[in-house]
Amino acid sequence: MKTITCLAIAASAWLLPNLAQAMHIMEGFLPQQHALFWLAVIAPFLLLGIWKINRLLKEHPERKLLLGLVTAFVFVLSALKMPSVTGSSSHATGIGLAAILFGPWVAGICAGIVLTFQALLLAHGGLTTWGANTFSMGIAGGVTAYLVFRGARAVGLSDKVAVFAAAALGDLATYMVTALQLSLAFPDPVGGLATSFAKFAGVFALTQVPLAISEGLLSVVVYNTLLRYNDQGLIHLWWKGRENKA
Repeated sequence: MKTITCLAIAASAWLLPNLAQAMHIMEGFLPQQHALFWLAVIAPFLLLGIWKINRLLKEHPERKLLLGLVTAFVFVLSALKMPSVTGSSSHATGIGLAAILFGPWVAGICAGIVLTFQALLLAHGGLTTWGANTFSMGIAGGVTAYLVFRGARAVGLSDKVAVFAAAALGDLATYMVTALQLSLAFPDPVGGLATSFAKFAGVFALTQVPLAISEGLLSVVVYNTLLRYNDQGLIHLWWKGRENKA
């Protein structure tokens, strides 16, 4: 197990270089109306996420540390990036693990916090594109990861397979939505939205597929480590309760 862990971490370090100029969509890159649109879209999800966190911490204050740890995991992975399409970058997100442990709406808040700190402290991403980036990473990526995980568990797949699939597909969903956001803002003058999306998604795929695989592997390692040292009941395994009742 130690050998597998070392190999996964080494693979992640190799696949997640830290040279780039932006996160997702950089500051000022989207037209004003698009930036405002995504801020409006993200607003109800953020309100729902805040409500979920307040309820969670009132019922289980001991999970505050785990929530901070998961948010730090998202911060670190999303800060390791490589240049991709003009005005954007490719990197892992870490949002899959947050969605698995806390649900997609809490994961959206984690993403929003991370993106705010990176924009303000690292000049990484931007405030004008915060809504679009939070939606693609926190909401689209989080919802996809959560649904994939629940679906994998429902058909009887193991924890490891479910976590890997959720993290990897949540990562890919983030970049498909980012490609769509860029396509809506900058449609191809000849082929329109479809052609523009195919171009953006095609360029993203060159770097994002190996990144998604590496994120899946690393998420499994972190998840297994959390379970191994979970001696205070900090992790709520909702599917275990259902299996015990069956």
